[in-house]
Amino acid sequence: MFDNIKIKIKLSKLKDKKYSFLYDTNILQDEYIVLDCETTGLNPKKDEILSIAAVRIKNNKILTSQSFEIFIKPSNKISAKSITIHQIRPDDLKDGVDINEALDQLLYFISNLPIVGYYISFDIKILNTYLKKFIGTTLHNEQIELSSMYYKRYKKHSAHEFVDLKFDTIIEKLDIPKLSKHNALNDAIMSAMIFLKLKNIPLYKGAYS
Repeated sequence: MFDNIKIKIKLSKLKDKKYSFLYDTNILQDEYIVLDCETTGLNPKKDEILSIAAVRIKNNKILTSQSFEIFIKPSNKISAKSITIHQIRPDDLKDGVDINEALDQLLYFISNLPIVGYYISFDIKILNTYLKKFIGTTLHNEQIELSSMYYKRYKKHSAHEFVDLKFDTIIEKLDIPKLSKHNALNDAIMSAMIFLKLKNIPLYKGAYS
């Protein structure tokens, strides 16, 4: 019931009713969107999105033929420091689109499907910062966090064991092929492979879980 109230509030704030499909409660089964954003920094309130990528999973298959990737023209000059992190150069963005055009395309791609990602809360927060201005409200999609999925399936050998949740560690432990890093589409594809592998591993019910 509380969820329905939240949906009604978001619908009431929606600037353009053509996006009302985002809040449809009828969700396709066994279908997910795996999402990744490359940004200028880690502050969702002030940093900018430089690229967005996503892939669709349906019936336990990664549909790379239905992938989504878009580059966004930044409103400010990219700092040399941030380039060392995301490795996106100004030349890579010369044909980038306006953020609102990117968001419009993304919303039709993700629809109301569950969104999967590695520390996905950050990606959703920065997207919502833009979406509040663009459509008047925020996403309501279910969020599935890969690091949490991994932690719940990791067999701890003691109550004090540290579980390394770094992306590279998870990739290595699950024997996932490594693609070039700091590329939103590659990160989304690797995240999709992680999700499918974890989805088929039962939760660990040991004494130290």
